[in-house]
Amino acid sequence: MMTHNEARLKPAAGSIAQITNIALCDIAIERASSRTSGLPGMVVFYGPSGYGKSIAANFVANSRRAHYVQAKSVWTKKHFLKSVLFEIGIKPVGTIPEMADQIAEELAHSNRPLIIDEMDHIVDRHAAELVRDLYESSHSPILMIGEEGLPAKLKKIERMHGRMLDWIPAQPVTVKDAKELAGIYCPNVGIADDLLSHLVSLANGSVRRVCVNLDRIQEQAMLSGRDAMDLALWGKRELYTGEAPKRRI
Repeated sequence: MMTHNEARLKPAAGSIAQITNIALCDIAIERASSRTSGLPGMVVFYGPSGYGKSIAANFVANSRRAHYVQAKSVWTKKHFLKSVLFEIGIKPVGTIPEMADQIAEELAHSNRPLIIDEMDHIVDRHAAELVRDLYESSHSPILMIGEEGLPAKLKKIERMHGRMLDWIPAQPVTVKDAKELAGIYCPNVGIADDLLSHLVSLANGSVRRVCVNLDRIQEQAMLSGRDAMDLALWGKRELYTGEAPKRRI
């Protein structure tokens, strides 16, 4: 569940931090798009929750003109196909095979990549073979994004595993990433390197936690009339770590 701070994080329209995982996600789709003829065209970008994979996927989808869908845990095979067709801009026809043919025909014609975020849900709903069918019928690049256990899940499905071009792990947030993020989530307050390093050490790899804390620092700095903040000035004020609050006795 999102915290209050996470829910209200809304960067300015059009703003994007050029963090490491955006570059990695772009590399993933580029490898599939520019692969040598005869090589498989499905790739997986995976990593823990909070690493900024969905942010990266949205950015890359826009820059690459890829079709992007984010799966939900309640999706059936039919709803998955309807969602892809909606993203493509095609009215669904009746049956699952007919809808799969619609998607495959359009992907083959346009050769635009398909990005499936939260792919774990598709696997858990026993619909991964449907993704393979879309690839086999179109040979269009398909990027699947999911949690760190996604590769292990897909490797159990032999016909999926054998058609993978690459497995690219998302990377934990770095101080360089934090500097990029500060320009968006804390634009009115200068953040010293020692405080940025502290945020990264608390984040346990999570881009999201760094964003939450940058937003918190800006709020507190502005309340106290400061336009800059370092670790000493921040002192013992609370920062978000992702840990549940301890029970008060």
